[in-house]
Amino acid sequence: MCGILGVVATTPVNQLLYDGLMVLQHRGQDAAGIATAEGNTFHMHKGPGLVRDVFRTRNMRALPGNWGIGHCRYPTAGSAWNFAEAQPFYVNSPFGLTLAHNGNLTNAEVLKEEMFVQDLRHVNTNSDSEVLLNVLAHELQAAAKGARLDPDIIFRAVAGVHRRVRGAYAVVAMIAGYGLLAFRDPFGIRPLVMGRNPVEEGYEYLISSESVTLDTLGFEVMRDIAPGEAVFIDLQRNLSSRQCADKPVYAPCIFEYVYLARPDSLMDGVSVYETRLRMGEFLAEKVKQVLNPADIDVVIPIPDSSRPSAMQLAQALNIPYREGFVKNRYIGRTFIMPGQSTRKKSVRQKLNTVSHEFKGKRVLLVDDSIVRGTTSREIVEMARAAGALKVYFASAAPPVRFPNVYGIDMPTRGELIATGRTDDEIAKEIGADALVYQELDALKAAVRALNPELTCFDTSCFDGTYVTGDITPAYLDKVENGRGGKGKSSNEDDSNATQQLDLNLMGNNAEH
Repeated sequence: MCGILGVVATTPVNQLLYDGLMVLQHRGQDAAGIATAEGNTFHMHKGPGLVRDVFRTRNMRALPGNWGIGHCRYPTAGSAWNFAEAQPFYVNSPFGLTLAHNGNLTNAEVLKEEMFVQDLRHVNTNSDSEVLLNVLAHELQAAAKGARLDPDIIFRAVAGVHRRVRGAYAVVAMIAGYGLLAFRDPFGIRPLVMGRNPVEEGYEYLISSESVTLDTLGFEVMRDIAPGEAVFIDLQRNLSSRQCADKPVYAPCIFEYVYLARPDSLMDGVSVYETRLRMGEFLAEKVKQVLNPADIDVVIPIPDSSRPSAMQLAQALNIPYREGFVKNRYIGRTFIMPGQSTRKKSVRQKLNTVSHEFKGKRVLLVDDSIVRGTTSREIVEMARAAGALKVYFASAAPPVRFPNVYGIDMPTRGELIATGRTDDEIAKEIGADALVYQELDALKAAVRALNPELTCFDTSCFDGTYVTGDITPAYLDKVENGRGGKGKSSNEDDSNATQQLDLNLMGNNAEH
């Protein structure tokens, strides 16, 4: 996952984009970037690290303009350490384009070959986002048949992208001299929402991965961008939209509700917080089937995503709820850290126990999910070290047994603790006295209860069913075999730490 946003306003947007990326920081901590437009010139600054570390006052001053896009990166495809893959990406032909992308293309290698052989375009990095940018550029060039653009041409180009591209993609892009384009893949796997802010001249518009960005920046939520839909906002802030996919299917990634999204977001008409409460209700029923609630003295969440589920579970079982772990707010989310050793080292730096909540008690720990098991194992050890008599573990999500290929860092079956193991074996691996998993049907029901129109989800990491229909065992093997080259030495780490990029880029349509 990554965080993306785009804005068309009446005043400079550099601070607005920065503030929005800060709100979306939970979606990516590897790199950040902002591109703005002033006349026909793009201004861009991007670099590795957290948003607050990438941008300084001098960088913000170098980002003038009343419209722009932003991105915070969480690496999945490509190299986790290649600075050149920070977004947004830029291509000068046709018209001048910048693009930021959340998701993962499943046919990126085929497209990259097509770019070179058929479209005569060079892709400079291993990033599937740069591939997507070049596909969009080619389709715009093919649709334009000249030097002028209008919404019909732009939407035909997006339709061409949908015909060629497979996988998950939520996109914001700028077309120099024309306006802001946003679109979502035909399955709506990754989220995208738009909002508006009334001004004297009409409306300003903001498009983001999550509605929480709109809330915090003072924009009214309009609606989610539909699967396959494209939205175009020109420089006079006129909004056009069109369905550009032949057979769109609403199938959002259910893991967004489990873990990825902020609880204060609305996503595809569903409150993430309310969903997590309902997950707790369903999980309580499963706990009753596996454990005797009378043998549990206290329910303790593993901060932060599991809190709503743990509270509702405790209430349903009539068991005291307690905060047994204190979180260091200055440590990043361990699930999205780019290396197993980094994740393991950070767990005890991130969490500390409130010892008296554990000592002499039979404890039920609740987490949103168990992926690699690294964090779970460390936390169980911490609970025992704090004096817990028994440590039971409950997951608000089902077992993660399959790779995710749509933009979440779960690509290797060997990394997933649930692959090839029973629940009892997993409990032994993490050191718990018993383990309870949510049922997949219950997880779906928890989301669907808040929006009955969502009849289909991408649940591939739980059941191995990939909604795009193009994932084969050979593809999964290739992805996993490619994982071996993602690491780097500590020397490389030091050399890349300060690399940043500033660009002033002139679009081609200088007559605008």
